[in-house]
Amino acid sequence: EAPKIAWNETQRRFETEDKKAYVEYVLRQDGKVMDIVHSFVPSSKRGMGLASHLCVAAFNHAKSHSLSIIPSCSYVSRTSNPISK
Repeated sequence: EAPKIAWNETQRRFETEDKKAYVEYVLRQDGKVMDIVHSFVPSSKRGMGLASHLCVAAFNHAKSHSLSIIPSCSYVSRTSNPISK
């Protein structure tokens, strides 16, 4: 079962229900570009695919809001954009 991912607009991040795993972003170019700057998954939850689910949530959000993505975070830059296929 896929984890529930929430958009935390105030903190500019997508996070798991327990708020322990997340990807953070910065809006650039007058809010037209989502720069994903950081991802974090605690060691106790690694290997469960959480980072991938977080990225998919961020990519889907960007697509539905017509935003471009800059993958500044090294994990995100290594992860192919699943919605571009």
